[in-house]
Amino acid sequence: MPFQIVRNDITRMQVDAIVNAANSSLLGGGGVDGAIHAAAGPELRAECATLGGCDVGEAKITAAYRLPAKYVIHTVGPIWRGGGNGERELLTACYRNALALAEANGCETVAFPLISAGAYGYPESQAVAVAEETIRAYLMEHDLTVYLVLYGPTELPTRSRVLLEVLRYIGWARQAAAGAMPAPMAPPPAGTEDRPRRKREAEQAIRVEEAAREKARRQVYAAADEAMATPLMAAVEELLKRTDEGFSAALLRLIDERGMTDAQAYRRANVDRRLFSKIRSNPDYRPSKSTVFAFAVALRLTLPETEDLLRKAGFAFSDASKSDLVVKFFLERHLWDIDEINEVLYQFDLPLLGSL
Repeated sequence: MPFQIVRNDITRMQVDAIVNAANSSLLGGGGVDGAIHAAAGPELRAECATLGGCDVGEAKITAAYRLPAKYVIHTVGPIWRGGGNGERELLTACYRNALALAEANGCETVAFPLISAGAYGYPESQAVAVAEETIRAYLMEHDLTVYLVLYGPTELPTRSRVLLEVLRYIGWARQAAAGAMPAPMAPPPAGTEDRPRRKREAEQAIRVEEAAREKARRQVYAAADEAMATPLMAAVEELLKRTDEGFSAALLRLIDERGMTDAQAYRRANVDRRLFSKIRSNPDYRPSKSTVFAFAVALRLTLPETEDLLRKAGFAFSDASKSDLVVKFFLERHLWDIDEINEVLYQFDLPLLGSL
């Protein structure tokens, strides 16, 4: 999975390079910087002393010494001064320059801490948003696996209103699956929901879903007309071909129908290029359910289309699975933002889309 948020100690990450949120001297400090220097040993400080420091937004690389990684990439984040002093641009540069330096040194896996949060005062949710946006943009053009390593509870940019709606949806779906009358949904806290806007969004979602169903009906009728106009044996062969279509063939067909390249599809799905190569080369490949969901989001599939793709992989939605219900919540509303979905999954300590 090219990008994943994990809870871990960055000094224990077994990757090609870990990124150090350093100060401009590169000689060690507190927080992540101090932890990395302590785990790497005095040799790291000795090498850093030869680098002549580092400017804010820039990055420099050293060996990792006693750490399980091969390299440490040191970058200096901005101090938060209210947000009007170029902090976002400098923080973005930290991630971009560190990623470019990692790739230039042959790294395939990189782990970042949350740069500039903590002692430098950058608001956590905004720091996460910059990290996600910058890393995801870079990965749309480059094949790396990148981890954002959070230590302890961290505020993500997902809005509390979305989390509240997901929690209600999960409760309602589980009551309905159990055959119980769903309890009326409690009204949201004052000021958290714009009722007219939500009503318009719901009506729009219904119209989009109805349009999708009408399109599907027209396609069925067109296929029937075409079958009647062709020799019976050819029509039967085509029907059997579609019936026997496996996950790999269905996925490749959907990518073509969307007018996407393979790279666009697997990058938007947050899936590793090597995994996609296995799917393409093996007609009998069986993916994880998370991988199916990831491609459904990347290809902007409707709920019925996702259910069909799941069947071809040997799966089905389950109301007993919290992960399934979270994904279903977003698909029903035609919300195909994989970062937002993964943020909600992360809040529930569930596997992220794109994971194996």
